[in-house]
Amino acid sequence: MTGAPLITRIAFVASERPEAQEARARLSARYGEVPEHEAQVVVALGGDGFMLETLHRHMDTARPIFGMNRGSVGFLLNDYDEESLVERINSAHQAVIHPLAMTAATVSGETTRALAINEVSLLRETRQAAKLRITVDGKVRMEELFCDGALVSTPAGSTAYNFSAHGPIIPLGSQVLALTPISAFRPRRWRGALLPHDTKVRFEVLEADKRPVSAVADNCEVREVVSVEVEEVRDRSLVMLFDAGRPFEERVLNEQFTA
Repeated sequence: MTGAPLITRIAFVASERPEAQEARARLSARYGEVPEHEAQVVVALGGDGFMLETLHRHMDTARPIFGMNRGSVGFLLNDYDEESLVERINSAHQAVIHPLAMTAATVSGETTRALAINEVSLLRETRQAAKLRITVDGKVRMEELFCDGALVSTPAGSTAYNFSAHGPIIPLGSQVLALTPISAFRPRRWRGALLPHDTKVRFEVLEADKRPVSAVADNCEVREVVSVEVEEVRDRSLVMLFDAGRPFEERVLNEQFTA
């Protein structure tokens, strides 16, 4: 954050895990803290799930979030170290991401809108495969996809569920989204697509009564959907801070060479 005003007002937040709560108490006593709404930066202590919760809570403020791993995987977080925290924050590298907007319509006629930092996914609700029609920018690109589901991922989320579904890892500044099938049955060999970041994707659920499908935007789930529209929100910016020498872009690149 070279050239930016010196950051000294820090808020600490922690997940419910005992190790996260204990870390919060030690750091708060050592460095002092202010309420979240007065902070220049929020230090999030927990795992990737808690980091996402914290980013969602500050979606409208663009307040930088510096995460430290007190959870499991910690891909979105820095290593935990209590030393020189203020110096680490002030020399940190910024990663700016834009969320996805989901608009989901249900069988009953309700409409739900939600934002996703990682991905918007559609998933079958029963033993029967989902049947989806996929439209991209108003043009039908796939008339019928038989599958367990499908998802649209941001670059930041491309190493998460998207990668587990055999989707591509996307560099942060690439300005593309991943459209990835989940266990596609027909067409069996379709592996998905990379789309420009300003694309609007629409999913229609075919035979929705017989083959119910849910839609999930991060932690917001809508069941029995009939259609879902997904697009990037460019006027919302989320700022994550990473230790100097370990930027998020480098982590994403390393992940592509990990066996």
